[in-house]
Amino acid sequence: MHRSLIETVMGAVVLVVAGLFVLFAFSAADLRAVGGYTVTASFEQTTGLNSGADVRISGIKVGSVVNQQLDPETYLARITLSIDPAVKLPRDTIAKVATEGLLGGTYMQLIPGGDDQMIEAGGRITYTQSSIDIVDLLGRFVFSAAESGGGAQPGGTTPGAAAPLK
Repeated sequence: MHRSLIETVMGAVVLVVAGLFVLFAFSAADLRAVGGYTVTASFEQTTGLNSGADVRISGIKVGSVVNQQLDPETYLARITLSIDPAVKLPRDTIAKVATEGLLGGTYMQLIPGGDDQMIEAGGRITYTQSSIDIVDLLGRFVFSAAESGGGAQPGGTTPGAAAPLK
């Protein structure tokens, strides 16, 4: 009986510590949605960008991606962003789909311009840069290297050919 009580108390302590760890992780991760005004931007490709992704200016979170949908007229991805009301975006702001690193997550990067007029709530960011598909880029590099190299070795000789006389 005594051993069972000790095991029960230890199990409860472990559960409390695990709960505290989860609370700390959520508070430190800054996963909150940013409330504010919305703006939209259209992109040719938004690979890896998900609803809830960060919107950042100079690496600082100023908003979040609220919605993604396909524009049936232009076949572009229309992204809706929620921006912190304290942040005013100039009309010539650039929206760019960026990654945190080679294998990192995808987020929306905003690069403010120098225009005196600001984007209104419900407005549109007109200057955009789509995401870069790393797998496609790597495939192009490999195939272009294979086509241009043709099996040549350093020094200009091909395998099995005689080396030039010097």
